Amino acid sequence: MIVTKGLSMTYSRRQILLHWAVVLLIAVQFIFHDGMSAAWRSFVRTGVADPGAGAWVHIVFGVAVLVLAPWRIGLRLVEGAPELPSDDPAWQRITAAVTHWGLYALMILLPVSGSVAWFLGVRDAAEVHEVMKTVMLVLIVLHVVGALYHQFVQKDGLMRRMSLRG
Repeated sequence: MIVTKGLSMTYSRRQILLHWAVVLLIAVQFIFHDGMSAAWRSFVRTGVADPGAGAWVHIVFGVAVLVLAPWRIGLRLVEGAPELPSDDPAWQRITAAVTHWGLYALMILLPVSGSVAWFLGVRDAAEVHEVMKTVMLVLIVLHVVGALYHQFVQKDGLMRRMSLRG
């Protein structure tokens, strides 16, 4: 199904399923971050990579995010996205755009920096990964707060766009 940009009231089924799949994968990344941090600290101390189960979950799910992110971006470019409510001020529209595209960029950059750090042992990449992780968390909070604001303050039904029930 091709959704003409700006004319649809909702995202496509594929966009919605990919969105929620990536949400779950990223949530697992934050949950299993401690296992990866412990494995990294051990590597830095000993020079030997010895990942535990938590680190492997982090690695595998990170690769999954990296695989799904270009697909999500491609769908967004091809199928478009529903327009924001027309009465949103410019600063909200700009914030929404920066937040969405920042999240998309980080869905690629975080797994890449993590892979460079882990598989190539590049400490600077690990530092960049940590900074980007914080930026990702801030953007996620901003995204969720924006969605909740639309749902409960503006009451414009914006969150239905990302629901399979529409």
